[in-house]
Amino acid sequence: MTPRGEIDEGLERVERTKPIPRTVPARVRYLVKRAKGSTRAVAAELGVSQRTVQRWLKGTIAPKPDAARRIEERVRATWQPGVRRRVRRRAEEQGFMLHIQARFGYSAAGGSTDDPRERLITQHLPGDVARELYAARDAGASEAAQQRILAGALQDHYFKDRGRRADGLTAEINDLGWLELEL
Repeated sequence: MTPRGEIDEGLERVERTKPIPRTVPARVRYLVKRAKGSTRAVAAELGVSQRTVQRWLKGTIAPKPDAARRIEERVRATWQPGVRRRVRRRAEEQGFMLHIQARFGYSAAGGSTDDPRERLITQHLPGDVARELYAARDAGASEAAQQRILAGALQDHYFKDRGRRADGLTAEINDLGWLELEL
């Protein structure tokens, strides 16, 4: 699995109303509860023995880093599925508010500057941008590919004001400081 980028984490933050359990025993308890009390099913899902899952539940042993990562991935994948579906549907229908601090690079018409500049931007983006971001995330797109999607959306909706100005301008994100998504 590729490391999660700032955009993936932003999408996940907006989808969650309650954070996932913090400790490994709490995460394993959640997985066991979801498997209707079967430590055997959780063990098969994680590729470990049933006794290992029971020890994790008790807290007598800690999982190795690879197992801890698998546990976290399984919890994240199944945490609040109804909330995630509603949030995604709403974002794809109504769009979302993007708060971003990034260094943008430009190429523009002659007589204007194309020096990269750091900007703090708050912009509402329509549902088609949300659909494109979710589709890219679902397809396993890299952080750079997701940044290109956001840069294109900001280029059209913020810098060009939906085609009313800055005709020959193209913008790209050179350095993403932080971002926050809001519905």
